[in-house]
Amino acid sequence: MLEFRIKTRRGHFCLDVDSRFGSDWTVVFGPSGAGKSTILRILAGLEIPDEGRIAFDGVTLTNTATNRNVRPGRRRTALVAQNPALFPHLRAASNVAYGLATLDSLARAKRVGEMLELVDAKDLADRFPRDLSGGEAQRVALARSLAPLPSLLLLDEPFSALDGAASDSLLSRLQQWTSNHRVQVVLVTHDATDAFAAGAEVALLREGSLYAQGPAVEVLGNERQRMINRLDGLGKKN
Repeated sequence: MLEFRIKTRRGHFCLDVDSRFGSDWTVVFGPSGAGKSTILRILAGLEIPDEGRIAFDGVTLTNTATNRNVRPGRRRTALVAQNPALFPHLRAASNVAYGLATLDSLARAKRVGEMLELVDAKDLADRFPRDLSGGEAQRVALARSLAPLPSLLLLDEPFSALDGAASDSLLSRLQQWTSNHRVQVVLVTHDATDAFAAGAEVALLREGSLYAQGPAVEVLGNERQRMINRLDGLGKKN
């Protein structure tokens, strides 16, 4: 269970959200500039809100009233940003192994192999980031974030560089893995198809405020109809 009440201002933009994410998967949906990525960075501990409190599974991670802010590396939280930000001097396998210093060499190698296989990237193990496509780099970045076995996974447009079929396949495998390992997921997207594909609860964000929250078919009903109309229009043109 993820509970948070955060308020912060960035220039003329104000983010003010009070919510509880209890589903295994929650999709934060909204247009560019709505504050989606800012929420993830605050939840990950990379930014501190002006005011607020964040608690996960009953443990307070941030509380501005008491000056409490658990460091990102101690939250058992992983953030996968839209920009993979891999270490350029490390091969893909070494990037994935980076957060596994507490494991012995055999266990570390086994975990790296499992994570690369999960994201369909075992053949990329020996490549440097400069030799990876955008989609390949996103796969490796996801594997690196999953390797330490986080309890909370924060995804910021993680499939943006993948085509539809590859994105759907990776999403399906990721959902099975997070379910097996009891990992709660918050996925940020501006693509409604991701929300419906995940079958998740949706939090609709507009201009820094939570506009609606609930099942995708309810919260994004209008967006779904717009997509259907668009597809019908394309079909008639062809």
